[in-house]
Amino acid sequence: MFRLIFHVDVNSAFLSWEATRRVSLGEEDIRLIPSAIGGDREKRTGVILAKSIPAKKFGIRTGEPVAMALRKCPDLFLARPDFRLYEASSKAFIEICKRYAPVMEQVSIDECFLDMSGTHRIYPDPIAIATTIKDKIRDELGFTVNVGIGDCKLLAKMASDFEKPDKVHTLFRHEIARKMWPMQVGELFSVGHSTAEKLEKAKIKTIGDLANTEVARVQRIVGIKMGQQIHDYANGIDPSPVLAAPEEAKGYSISTTLEEDVIKSEQAYKVLLALADSVTARIRADGAKAFCVAVSIRANDFKTHSHQKSLMDPTDISKEVYQISKQLFDELWDGRTPLRLIGISMTNITREETAQMSLFPDENRDKARKLDKAYDAINSKFGSATIVRGSSMKSNLNVGKKYQAQMEQKKEK
Repeated sequence: MFRLIFHVDVNSAFLSWEATRRVSLGEEDIRLIPSAIGGDREKRTGVILAKSIPAKKFGIRTGEPVAMALRKCPDLFLARPDFRLYEASSKAFIEICKRYAPVMEQVSIDECFLDMSGTHRIYPDPIAIATTIKDKIRDELGFTVNVGIGDCKLLAKMASDFEKPDKVHTLFRHEIARKMWPMQVGELFSVGHSTAEKLEKAKIKTIGDLANTEVARVQRIVGIKMGQQIHDYANGIDPSPVLAAPEEAKGYSISTTLEEDVIKSEQAYKVLLALADSVTARIRADGAKAFCVAVSIRANDFKTHSHQKSLMDPTDISKEVYQISKQLFDELWDGRTPLRLIGISMTNITREETAQMSLFPDENRDKARKLDKAYDAINSKFGSATIVRGSSMKSNLNVGKKYQAQMEQKKEK
């Protein structure tokens, strides 16, 4: 069956939602002036979470410090974030999308995928129904969205990022060469700053260059898994389904929302160490091991990004999970965007005893396992937070509190 996927994306969500609220109160539409959401104007602290199109003309970028933005545009209008407003606005636009789509997947606070496959008898013209959804959101809620249409999720998402605001764009397989291939390689979804730099150094500058480069060469540049994925994406290949609800996690995960933005790798490493200790303690308590480790991060825009690594042999060792998590984090984070949440998950679970190879020599692995056993034994006897690893002692994290409470309850039973 021919796939038909829509990607609905709110234009400058936080700023649009704040502007809509102000207009409803009879105030000026801040979308029409240099304006932004985020930070404190008086203290000149914080970062820019969203910006208006007029602000963009001053060179203001999402994620940059407020102080820098004010140097570029001294008259910039700044509004503080209002997350209750954002949640209510998100719910409202999602409810409209649900009216039209048999299957909907919300992927962040301001975007969703609609699987419109098989609806041609009801909606014979995809562009017309996409325009109806777009206009309904604008007319009923007061803010605008872009709708991208494609025959897979990747192409729909790329299409929604074309000219903004309040637009409908298509990007079908037969349109890739004309519409997507001329774009810079860094504009391809999932190609981050560091990956783009590697590709550009190898003279792969456009998405078309990437699509027409042998996949083996791409893999030598950026790694086997990443190379295959971005080569597929450059050629419009993405079989991932639109999921009506998140898949149930078959593994162990932990995340923490940070009291202060993480802006340095050293800060993140302390968080990862605490998370690795907690999640591996849980998995060891259940007599399990994992073949896959993943790291997730989230910035102030509520969008979560993740990166995972499959292992030849399963692990439950804190040190291994920490080292893998550091590697994944370094590959995932651009080194600039302030982070509000960091998480680790361990999936593809086994409870079978297997001979194991690893990043560590066998004797070092044995030492690491003995250290973990001692760590578990002391915390089991005297309390789940009795000892913590040295470099995470000063990180001031409330990591693993739910697990600690569960372990304490088990001891009391």
